[in-house]
Amino acid sequence: MDSGSANMSYTTPNPRFPLQRRGSKENLDRFIPNRSAMDMDYAHFMVTQGRKEKDNSVPSSPSSEAYKRLLAETLNLNRTRILAFKNKPPVPVELIPHQHTASASSTTHQAKPTKPRRHIPQQTSERTLDAPDLVDDFYLNLLDWGSSNVLAIALGSTVYLWDASTGSTSELVTVDEEHGPVTSVNWAPDGRHIAIGLNNSEVQLWDSASNKQLRTLKGGHRCRVGSLAWNDHILTTGGMDGRIINNDVRIRDHIVETYRGHTQEVCGLKWSASGKQLASGGNDNLIHIWDRSVASSSSPTQYLHRLEDHTSAVKALAWCPFQSNLLASGGGGGDRTIKFWNTHTGACLNSVDTGSQVCALLWNKNERELLSSHGFTQNQLTLWKYPSMVKTAELTGHTSRVLFLAQSPDGCTVASAAGDETLRFWNVFGDPNEAAKKSAPKKNQEPFAWANRIR
Repeated sequence: MDSGSANMSYTTPNPRFPLQRRGSKENLDRFIPNRSAMDMDYAHFMVTQGRKEKDNSVPSSPSSEAYKRLLAETLNLNRTRILAFKNKPPVPVELIPHQHTASASSTTHQAKPTKPRRHIPQQTSERTLDAPDLVDDFYLNLLDWGSSNVLAIALGSTVYLWDASTGSTSELVTVDEEHGPVTSVNWAPDGRHIAIGLNNSEVQLWDSASNKQLRTLKGGHRCRVGSLAWNDHILTTGGMDGRIINNDVRIRDHIVETYRGHTQEVCGLKWSASGKQLASGGNDNLIHIWDRSVASSSSPTQYLHRLEDHTSAVKALAWCPFQSNLLASGGGGGDRTIKFWNTHTGACLNSVDTGSQVCALLWNKNERELLSSHGFTQNQLTLWKYPSMVKTAELTGHTSRVLFLAQSPDGCTVASAAGDETLRFWNVFGDPNEAAKKSAPKKNQEPFAWANRIR
Protein backbone atom coordinates (compact mmCIF):
# COMPACT_ATOMS: atom_id res chain seq x y z
CA MET A 1 0.00 0.00 0.00
CA ASP A 2 1.42 3.39 -0.93
CA SER A 3 1.35 5.70 2.12
CA GLY A 4 0.59 8.72 -0.09
CA SER A 5 -2.28 7.36 -2.17
CA ALA A 6 -5.95 7.38 -1.43
CA ASN A 7 -6.75 3.89 -2.63
CA MET A 8 -5.09 0.55 -2.16
CA SER A 9 -3.92 -0.67 -5.57
CA TYR A 10 -2.50 -4.03 -6.54
CA THR A 11 -0.70 -4.90 -9.75
CA THR A 12 -0.66 -8.29 -11.32
CA PRO A 13 2.92 -9.60 -11.69
CA ASN A 14 4.13 -10.52 -15.13
CA PRO A 15 3.28 -14.22 -15.58
CA ARG A 16 6.50 -14.76 -17.56
CA PHE A 17 8.65 -13.89 -14.55
CA PRO A 18 7.09 -15.38 -11.44
CA LEU A 19 8.27 -14.37 -7.97
CA GLN A 20 10.03 -11.27 -9.29
CA ARG A 21 10.48 -8.16 -7.22
CA ARG A 22 8.14 -5.37 -8.26
CA GLY A 23 9.05 -1.95 -9.57
CA SER A 24 10.39 0.79 -7.34
CA LYS A 25 7.17 2.86 -7.71
CA GLU A 26 5.34 0.57 -5.29
CA ASN A 27 6.07 0.56 -1.60
CA LEU A 28 5.82 -3.04 -0.48
CA ASP A 29 6.31 -2.40 3.24
CA ARG A 30 3.65 -3.68 5.63
CA PHE A 31 1.98 -0.97 7.76
CA ILE A 32 -0.04 -1.55 10.91
CA PRO A 33 -2.78 1.08 11.53
CA ASN A 34 -2.71 2.99 14.81
CA ARG A 35 -6.24 2.78 16.20
CA SER A 36 -5.67 5.37 18.93
CA ALA A 37 -4.96 8.00 16.27
CA MET A 38 -8.10 7.25 14.26
CA ASP A 39 -11.56 8.85 14.26
CA MET A 40 -13.65 5.67 14.10
CA ASP A 41 -16.97 7.52 13.62
CA TYR A 42 -15.64 9.47 10.65
CA ALA A 43 -14.07 6.32 9.24
CA HIS A 44 -17.42 4.48 9.49
CA PHE A 45 -19.21 7.40 7.84
CA MET A 46 -16.71 7.51 4.96
CA VAL A 47 -17.04 3.77 4.37
CA THR A 48 -20.85 3.67 4.50
CA GLN A 49 -22.45 7.06 3.82
CA GLY A 50 -19.65 8.96 2.11
CA ARG A 51 -19.72 6.78 -0.97
CA LYS A 52 -23.55 7.01 -1.20
CA GLU A 53 -23.47 10.81 -1.10
CA LYS A 54 -20.94 10.86 -3.93
CA ASP A 55 -23.06 8.52 -6.02
CA ASN A 56 -26.32 10.42 -5.35
CA SER A 57 -24.89 13.90 -5.50
CA VAL A 58 -26.65 16.49 -7.72
CA PRO A 59 -24.98 19.40 -9.43
CA SER A 60 -24.78 22.50 -7.23
CA SER A 61 -24.00 26.11 -7.80
CA PRO A 62 -20.44 27.47 -7.51
CA SER A 63 -21.36 29.34 -4.34
CA SER A 64 -22.67 26.13 -2.78
CA GLU A 65 -19.45 24.26 -3.67
CA ALA A 66 -17.35 27.05 -2.14
CA TYR A 67 -19.44 26.89 1.04
CA LYS A 68 -19.00 23.12 1.34
CA ARG A 69 -15.23 23.39 0.78
CA LEU A 70 -14.90 26.09 3.45
CA LEU A 71 -17.05 24.06 5.87
CA ALA A 72 -14.88 20.92 5.29
CA GLU A 73 -11.69 22.83 5.97
CA THR A 74 -13.14 24.30 9.15
CA LEU A 75 -14.40 20.95 10.47
CA ASN A 76 -11.36 18.98 9.16
CA LEU A 77 -13.61 16.89 6.91
CA ASN A 78 -11.43 16.94 3.79
CA ARG A 79 -9.38 13.96 4.84
CA THR A 80 -8.80 11.29 2.26
CA ARG A 81 -7.41 8.56 4.47
CA ILE A 82 -9.39 6.15 6.55
CA LEU A 83 -6.48 4.51 8.37
CA ALA A 84 -3.92 6.55 10.33
CA PHE A 85 -0.20 5.80 10.51
CA LYS A 86 1.01 8.81 12.45
CA ASN A 87 2.99 7.41 15.35
CA LYS A 88 6.55 6.29 14.65
CA PRO A 89 7.94 3.14 16.24
CA PRO A 90 9.95 3.69 19.43
CA VAL A 91 13.72 4.05 19.21
CA PRO A 92 15.40 0.74 20.17
CA VAL A 93 17.26 0.70 23.45
CA GLU A 94 21.05 0.31 23.10
CA LEU A 95 22.08 -2.66 25.18
CA ILE A 96 25.78 -1.86 24.61
CA PRO A 97 27.05 1.74 24.74
CA HIS A 98 27.79 3.26 21.36
CA GLN A 99 31.48 3.80 22.05
CA HIS A 100 31.93 0.11 22.81
CA THR A 101 30.14 -1.04 19.68
CA ALA A 102 32.18 1.35 17.58
CA SER A 103 35.47 0.01 18.93
CA ALA A 104 34.22 -3.54 18.65
CA SER A 105 33.30 -3.09 15.02
CA SER A 106 36.78 -1.77 14.31
CA THR A 107 38.43 -4.81 15.88
CA THR A 108 36.47 -8.02 15.93
CA HIS A 109 33.65 -7.18 13.51
CA GLN A 110 35.59 -5.15 10.99
CA ALA A 111 34.74 -6.10 7.43
CA LYS A 112 37.61 -7.56 5.45
CA PRO A 113 39.07 -5.09 2.98
CA THR A 114 38.51 -5.85 -0.65
CA LYS A 115 41.44 -7.81 -2.04
CA PRO A 116 43.07 -5.95 -4.93
CA ARG A 117 43.03 -7.70 -8.26
CA ARG A 118 46.16 -9.64 -9.14
CA HIS A 119 48.36 -7.73 -11.55
CA ILE A 120 49.01 -9.81 -14.64
CA PRO A 121 52.66 -9.42 -15.60
CA GLN A 122 53.67 -8.12 -18.98
CA GLN A 123 54.30 -10.70 -21.64
CA THR A 124 57.92 -9.73 -22.28
CA SER A 125 60.96 -10.12 -20.04
CA GLU A 126 62.28 -7.11 -18.15
CA ARG A 127 65.92 -7.96 -18.86
CA THR A 128 67.70 -10.33 -21.20
CA LEU A 129 71.32 -11.45 -20.85
CA ASP A 130 73.43 -13.56 -23.18
CA ALA A 131 74.29 -17.06 -21.97
CA PRO A 132 76.71 -18.48 -24.56
CA ASP A 133 77.69 -22.16 -24.31
CA LEU A 134 74.74 -23.01 -22.09
CA VAL A 135 74.41 -26.79 -22.35
CA ASP A 136 71.05 -27.71 -23.85
CA ASP A 137 70.46 -30.78 -21.67
CA PHE A 138 67.10 -31.45 -20.02
CA TYR A 139 68.63 -33.59 -17.23
CA LEU A 140 71.04 -30.96 -15.85
CA ASN A 141 70.50 -28.13 -13.34
CA LEU A 142 72.66 -25.18 -14.33
CA LEU A 143 70.92 -22.19 -12.70
CA ASP A 144 70.36 -21.13 -9.08
CA TRP A 145 69.65 -17.88 -7.21
CA GLY A 146 71.14 -17.61 -3.72
CA SER A 147 69.87 -15.90 -0.59
CA SER A 148 72.52 -13.15 -1.03
CA ASN A 149 70.78 -12.09 -4.26
CA VAL A 150 73.53 -13.53 -6.47
CA LEU A 151 72.63 -15.68 -9.47
CA ALA A 152 74.90 -18.58 -10.45
CA ILE A 153 74.85 -20.03 -13.96
CA ALA A 154 77.06 -22.67 -15.53
CA LEU A 155 78.07 -22.02 -19.14
CA GLY A 156 80.08 -24.92 -20.46
CA SER A 157 82.94 -25.50 -18.02
CA THR A 158 82.67 -22.08 -16.35
CA VAL A 159 80.49 -20.89 -13.48
CA TYR A 160 79.55 -17.20 -13.55
CA LEU A 161 78.03 -15.11 -10.77
CA TRP A 162 75.64 -12.24 -11.51
CA ASP A 163 74.95 -9.85 -8.61
CA ALA A 164 71.31 -8.76 -8.94
CA SER A 165 71.87 -5.79 -6.61
CA THR A 166 74.60 -4.19 -8.73
CA GLY A 167 74.23 -5.92 -12.09
CA SER A 168 77.88 -6.93 -12.06
CA THR A 169 79.17 -10.25 -13.41
CA SER A 170 82.17 -12.25 -12.23
CA GLU A 171 83.72 -15.59 -13.04
CA LEU A 172 83.90 -18.04 -10.15
CA VAL A 173 85.69 -21.02 -11.67
CA THR A 174 86.55 -22.72 -14.95
CA VAL A 175 87.10 -26.45 -14.53
CA ASP A 176 89.51 -28.52 -16.57
CA GLU A 177 88.31 -30.34 -19.65
CA GLU A 178 88.80 -33.76 -18.05
CA HIS A 179 86.49 -32.72 -15.19
CA GLY A 180 83.92 -30.72 -17.09
CA PRO A 181 81.58 -29.56 -18.22
CA VAL A 182 79.70 -28.34 -15.15
CA THR A 183 76.50 -30.36 -14.74
CA SER A 184 74.82 -28.71 -11.71
CA VAL A 185 75.05 -25.72 -9.37
CA ASN A 186 73.29 -25.07 -6.05
CA TRP A 187 73.72 -22.38 -3.41
CA ALA A 188 73.99 -23.27 0.28
CA PRO A 189 71.37 -21.67 2.56
CA ASP A 190 73.90 -19.03 3.74
CA GLY A 191 74.13 -17.58 0.23
CA ARG A 192 77.93 -17.61 0.36
CA HIS A 193 78.95 -21.19 -0.34
CA ILE A 194 78.04 -22.99 -3.55
CA ALA A 195 78.21 -26.61 -4.68
CA ILE A 196 79.25 -27.45 -8.24
CA GLY A 197 78.56 -30.87 -9.74
CA LEU A 198 80.87 -32.08 -12.50
CA ASN A 199 80.74 -34.44 -15.41
CA ASN A 200 83.46 -36.64 -13.85
CA SER A 201 81.26 -37.56 -10.80
CA GLU A 202 82.95 -35.10 -8.40
CA VAL A 203 81.39 -32.22 -6.48
CA GLN A 204 83.33 -29.07 -5.60
CA LEU A 205 82.51 -26.67 -2.76
CA TRP A 206 83.42 -23.01 -3.23
CA ASP A 207 83.41 -19.85 -1.13
CA SER A 208 81.99 -17.15 -3.40
CA ALA A 209 83.19 -14.30 -1.18
CA SER A 210 86.86 -15.26 -1.41
CA ASN A 211 86.68 -17.17 -4.73
CA LYS A 212 88.39 -20.15 -3.10
CA GLN A 213 87.68 -23.84 -3.40
CA LEU A 214 87.04 -25.39 0.01
CA ARG A 215 86.95 -29.10 -0.78
CA THR A 216 86.06 -31.78 -3.32
CA LEU A 217 83.62 -34.57 -2.59
CA LYS A 218 84.72 -37.82 -4.24
CA GLY A 219 83.86 -41.49 -4.23
CA GLY A 220 80.12 -41.25 -4.02
CA HIS A 221 79.11 -41.46 -7.69
CA ARG A 222 80.42 -43.26 -10.75
CA CYS A 223 78.92 -40.86 -13.33
CA ARG A 224 78.08 -37.19 -13.69
CA VAL A 225 76.27 -35.38 -10.88
CA GLY A 226 73.30 -33.63 -12.47
CA SER A 227 71.28 -32.60 -9.40
CA LEU A 228 72.09 -31.03 -6.02
CA ALA A 229 70.03 -30.01 -2.98
CA TRP A 230 71.09 -28.51 0.37
CA ASN A 231 69.49 -29.32 3.72
CA ASP A 232 71.34 -27.25 6.30
CA HIS A 233 74.86 -28.78 6.41
CA ILE A 234 73.80 -31.81 4.37
CA LEU A 235 74.45 -31.68 0.62
CA THR A 236 72.39 -34.23 -1.31
CA THR A 237 73.75 -35.27 -4.69
CA GLY A 238 72.02 -37.21 -7.49
CA GLY A 239 73.93 -38.89 -10.28
CA MET A 240 73.52 -40.59 -13.60
CA ASP A 241 74.22 -43.86 -11.76
CA GLY A 242 70.81 -43.58 -10.06
CA ARG A 243 72.31 -43.03 -6.60
CA ILE A 244 71.29 -40.33 -4.15
CA ILE A 245 73.88 -39.53 -1.48
CA ASN A 246 73.69 -37.33 1.61
CA ASN A 247 77.04 -35.67 2.29
CA ASP A 248 77.86 -33.98 5.59
CA VAL A 249 80.22 -31.26 4.44
CA ARG A 250 81.54 -30.68 7.97
CA ILE A 251 83.30 -34.02 8.37
CA ARG A 252 86.08 -35.83 6.54
CA ASP A 253 84.05 -38.96 5.66
CA HIS A 254 81.25 -36.99 4.13
CA ILE A 255 78.94 -39.81 2.94
CA VAL A 256 76.34 -40.33 5.69
CA GLU A 257 73.36 -41.86 3.81
CA THR A 258 72.74 -43.48 0.46
CA TYR A 259 69.31 -43.70 -1.17
CA ARG A 260 68.78 -46.34 -3.84
CA GLY A 261 65.52 -46.53 -5.73
CA HIS A 262 66.10 -45.08 -9.20
CA THR A 263 67.38 -47.23 -12.01
CA GLN A 264 68.37 -44.34 -14.28
CA GLU A 265 69.75 -40.82 -13.90
CA VAL A 266 68.47 -38.70 -11.02
CA CYS A 267 67.61 -35.34 -12.59
CA GLY A 268 65.50 -33.70 -9.87
CA LEU A 269 66.14 -33.25 -6.13
CA LYS A 270 64.22 -31.05 -3.69
CA TRP A 271 64.12 -31.01 0.12
CA SER A 272 60.91 -29.93 1.83
CA ALA A 273 60.95 -26.70 3.83
CA SER A 274 61.04 -28.66 7.09
CA GLY A 275 64.02 -30.68 5.91
CA LYS A 276 62.27 -33.93 6.83
CA GLN A 277 61.34 -35.19 3.37
CA LEU A 278 63.29 -35.39 0.13
CA ALA A 279 61.67 -35.69 -3.30
CA SER A 280 63.67 -37.18 -6.16
CA GLY A 281 62.77 -37.49 -9.83
CA GLY A 282 64.51 -39.61 -12.42
CA ASN A 283 64.78 -40.57 -16.05
CA ASP A 284 63.03 -43.81 -15.10
CA ASN A 285 59.74 -41.83 -14.88
CA LEU A 286 59.65 -42.31 -11.10
CA ILE A 287 59.34 -40.03 -8.09
CA HIS A 288 60.52 -41.18 -4.69
CA ILE A 289 59.75 -39.57 -1.33
CA TRP A 290 62.45 -40.20 1.27
CA ASP A 291 62.08 -39.66 5.00
CA ARG A 292 65.16 -38.23 6.70
CA SER A 293 64.18 -39.67 10.09
CA VAL A 294 64.50 -43.28 8.88
CA ALA A 295 67.74 -42.78 6.96
CA SER A 296 70.59 -45.12 7.79
CA SER A 297 74.31 -44.94 7.06
CA SER A 298 74.82 -48.70 7.32
CA SER A 299 72.40 -49.78 4.58
CA PRO A 300 70.54 -48.22 1.63
CA THR A 301 67.48 -46.39 2.87
CA GLN A 302 64.02 -47.53 1.79
CA TYR A 303 61.85 -44.86 0.22
CA LEU A 304 58.65 -43.74 1.92
CA HIS A 305 56.60 -43.54 -1.31
CA ARG A 306 57.20 -44.61 -4.90
CA LEU A 307 55.09 -42.55 -7.32
CA GLU A 308 54.70 -44.11 -10.76
CA ASP A 309 52.01 -42.02 -12.51
CA HIS A 310 54.33 -40.08 -14.84
CA THR A 311 55.11 -41.57 -18.24
CA SER A 312 58.31 -39.63 -18.93
CA ALA A 313 61.36 -38.32 -17.09
CA VAL A 314 60.61 -36.23 -14.01
CA LYS A 315 62.95 -33.31 -13.46
CA ALA A 316 60.58 -30.52 -12.34
CA LEU A 317 59.83 -30.74 -8.60
CA ALA A 318 58.52 -28.02 -6.27
CA TRP A 319 57.33 -28.16 -2.65
CA CYS A 320 54.36 -25.96 -1.84
CA PRO A 321 55.27 -23.05 0.49
CA PHE A 322 51.81 -22.89 2.14
CA GLN A 323 51.07 -26.62 2.50
CA SER A 324 53.99 -28.67 3.75
CA ASN A 325 52.87 -32.04 2.40
CA LEU A 326 52.01 -30.84 -1.12
CA LEU A 327 54.46 -31.57 -3.93
CA ALA A 328 54.15 -30.51 -7.57
CA SER A 329 55.93 -32.47 -10.30
CA GLY A 330 56.26 -32.10 -14.05
CA GLY A 331 56.84 -34.75 -16.70
CA GLY A 332 58.97 -34.65 -19.84
CA GLY A 333 58.02 -34.65 -23.50
CA GLY A 334 56.23 -37.99 -23.39
CA ASP A 335 54.13 -37.01 -20.38
CA ARG A 336 53.49 -33.23 -20.48
CA THR A 337 51.54 -33.20 -17.20
CA ILE A 338 51.80 -31.37 -13.90
CA LYS A 339 50.77 -33.58 -10.99
CA PHE A 340 50.12 -32.76 -7.34
CA TRP A 341 50.89 -35.21 -4.54
CA ASN A 342 50.08 -35.65 -0.89
CA THR A 343 53.47 -36.81 0.36
CA HIS A 344 52.02 -38.10 3.63
CA THR A 345 49.80 -40.63 1.88
CA GLY A 346 51.40 -40.82 -1.56
CA ALA A 347 48.08 -39.99 -3.25
CA CYS A 348 47.92 -38.08 -6.53
CA LEU A 349 45.59 -35.14 -5.92
CA ASN A 350 45.36 -33.74 -9.44
CA SER A 351 46.88 -34.01 -12.90
CA VAL A 352 46.86 -31.30 -15.58
CA ASP A 353 47.88 -31.81 -19.19
CA THR A 354 49.99 -28.80 -20.22
CA GLY A 355 50.44 -29.83 -23.85
CA SER A 356 54.25 -29.63 -23.80
CA GLN A 357 57.35 -30.81 -21.97
CA VAL A 358 57.52 -29.51 -18.36
CA CYS A 359 61.11 -28.47 -17.64
CA ALA A 360 60.82 -26.62 -14.31
CA LEU A 361 58.31 -25.56 -11.64
CA LEU A 362 58.25 -22.70 -9.11
CA TRP A 363 55.63 -21.76 -6.51
CA ASN A 364 54.71 -18.16 -5.82
CA LYS A 365 55.66 -17.42 -2.21
CA ASN A 366 53.04 -14.67 -1.87
CA GLU A 367 50.04 -15.97 -3.81
CA ARG A 368 48.55 -19.38 -4.54
CA GLU A 369 50.13 -19.65 -7.96
CA LEU A 370 52.48 -22.00 -9.78
CA LEU A 371 54.88 -21.15 -12.61
CA SER A 372 55.94 -23.77 -15.14
CA SER A 373 58.46 -23.63 -18.00
CA HIS A 374 58.01 -25.60 -21.19
CA GLY A 375 59.56 -26.80 -24.41
CA PHE A 376 58.16 -27.35 -27.89
CA THR A 377 56.09 -25.79 -29.34
CA GLN A 378 55.78 -22.39 -27.64
CA ASN A 379 58.80 -22.53 -25.27
CA GLN A 380 56.74 -20.46 -22.83
CA LEU A 381 56.41 -19.83 -19.12
CA THR A 382 52.88 -20.45 -17.86
CA LEU A 383 51.42 -18.99 -14.68
CA TRP A 384 48.68 -21.12 -13.10
CA LYS A 385 46.17 -20.26 -10.39
CA TYR A 386 46.11 -22.95 -7.72
CA PRO A 387 44.11 -25.10 -7.05
CA SER A 388 41.86 -24.36 -10.05
CA MET A 389 44.86 -24.57 -12.44
CA VAL A 390 43.42 -21.85 -14.61
CA LYS A 391 46.03 -20.13 -16.76
CA THR A 392 46.69 -16.62 -15.48
CA ALA A 393 49.35 -15.64 -18.01
CA GLU A 394 51.70 -17.03 -20.63
CA LEU A 395 55.14 -15.43 -20.96
CA THR A 396 56.90 -15.85 -24.27
CA GLY A 397 60.22 -14.71 -25.66
CA HIS A 398 62.47 -17.76 -25.61
CA THR A 399 63.00 -19.51 -28.94
CA SER A 400 64.08 -22.83 -27.44
CA ARG A 401 62.89 -24.95 -24.53
CA VAL A 402 63.09 -23.17 -21.17
CA LEU A 403 65.24 -25.64 -19.25
CA PHE A 404 65.93 -23.84 -15.96
CA LEU A 405 64.11 -21.52 -13.54
CA ALA A 406 65.38 -19.70 -10.45
CA GLN A 407 63.55 -17.43 -8.01
CA SER A 408 64.89 -14.28 -6.38
CA PRO A 409 65.16 -14.17 -2.55
CA ASP A 410 62.15 -11.84 -2.28
CA GLY A 411 60.12 -14.30 -4.35
CA CYS A 412 59.01 -11.77 -6.98
CA THR A 413 61.45 -12.11 -9.87
CA VAL A 414 62.11 -15.29 -11.84
CA ALA A 415 65.13 -15.98 -14.02
CA SER A 416 64.81 -18.41 -16.93
CA ALA A 417 67.56 -19.97 -19.02
CA ALA A 418 66.87 -21.74 -22.30
CA GLY A 419 68.56 -23.60 -25.09
CA ASP A 420 68.55 -20.37 -27.12
CA GLU A 421 71.49 -19.28 -24.92
CA THR A 422 69.64 -16.40 -23.27
CA LEU A 423 68.93 -15.62 -19.62
CA ARG A 424 65.70 -13.70 -19.10
CA PHE A 425 64.21 -12.04 -16.02
CA TRP A 426 60.48 -11.78 -15.38
CA ASN A 427 58.67 -9.83 -12.68
CA VAL A 428 56.02 -12.52 -12.66
CA PHE A 429 55.21 -12.88 -8.98
CA GLY A 430 54.39 -9.25 -8.13
CA ASP A 431 55.87 -6.12 -6.63
CA PRO A 432 58.65 -6.65 -4.01
CA ASN A 433 57.18 -3.91 -1.80
CA GLU A 434 53.77 -5.56 -1.75
CA ALA A 435 55.39 -8.93 -1.08
CA ALA A 436 57.27 -7.44 1.89
CA LYS A 437 54.00 -6.13 3.35
CA LYS A 438 52.36 -9.56 3.03
CA SER A 439 55.32 -11.38 4.59
CA ALA A 440 55.50 -8.96 7.54
CA PRO A 441 54.13 -10.51 10.75
CA LYS A 442 50.66 -9.32 11.61
CA LYS A 443 49.78 -8.10 15.07
CA ASN A 444 47.30 -10.41 16.75
CA GLN A 445 44.57 -8.21 18.11
CA GLU A 446 43.25 -9.44 21.40
CA PRO A 447 39.57 -10.42 21.18
CA PHE A 448 37.17 -8.18 23.13
CA ALA A 449 39.92 -5.59 23.53
CA TRP A 450 37.22 -2.89 23.56
CA ALA A 451 35.58 -4.29 26.72
CA ASN A 452 36.58 -3.17 30.20
CA ARG A 453 38.66 -5.69 32.10
CA ILE A 454 37.41 -7.26 35.30
CA ARG A 455 39.94 -6.59 38.05
